[in-house]
Amino acid sequence: MPEQLELFGDSEFAEKKASPSPPTEEIPESAHPQSGRDEALTKIAAQYARGLRLRKLAEQVEVVWNHRMRTAAGRAYYQIGRIELNTRLQQLPEESRGTEIQNTFLHELAHLVSFARARGRKIQPHGPEWKQACHDLGIPGEDRCHSLNFQPRRMKRKYAYVCGNCGSTVERVRKLRRYSACYECCRKHNKGQYDDRFRLIEKKLPQG
Repeated sequence: MPEQLELFGDSEFAEKKASPSPPTEEIPESAHPQSGRDEALTKIAAQYARGLRLRKLAEQVEVVWNHRMRTAAGRAYYQIGRIELNTRLQQLPEESRGTEIQNTFLHELAHLVSFARARGRKIQPHGPEWKQACHDLGIPGEDRCHSLNFQPRRMKRKYAYVCGNCGSTVERVRKLRRYSACYECCRKHNKGQYDDRFRLIEKKLPQG
């Protein structure tokens, strides 16, 4: 996470407060792809950036849908001007879907705007610069965290390993590729170093 750094001086920050006129075109839900680059949102992000006089960001910004995201609604990669949105946003109830997509998109765009304005200086991810960017993008008072309750995927653990010394069991999603030993026994009897006496032995888990 970026470390906190110096804030803009009052006069310098004031020069950056100009707010863009939000795009007026409506984006039909069918325009959003299931994955990959979202041309409509990328175009709008560039319009916002140009309105804020951030020409480099306008040329660089890209919005994509990432089906691999689990718990986060969106992420911003300021180094490359990229916004990633969780495809599960498109599966929300119809009455809230459009609003949540828009707010998540603007939340992440505010990160790109605040870092572009910082010009290489370190800032807090949700500090005053980000809050100002949210204001400029039309979402004043935006929370630093998304409120969507995306639950992580639960992966079934297929493998189990038992310590012959203490009897403790370790369950894993994937099979161990090399010898492993019970950490607690190694810590207690061998200063935390691997000891073959405490090697974990595979056992079968009940199926079903």
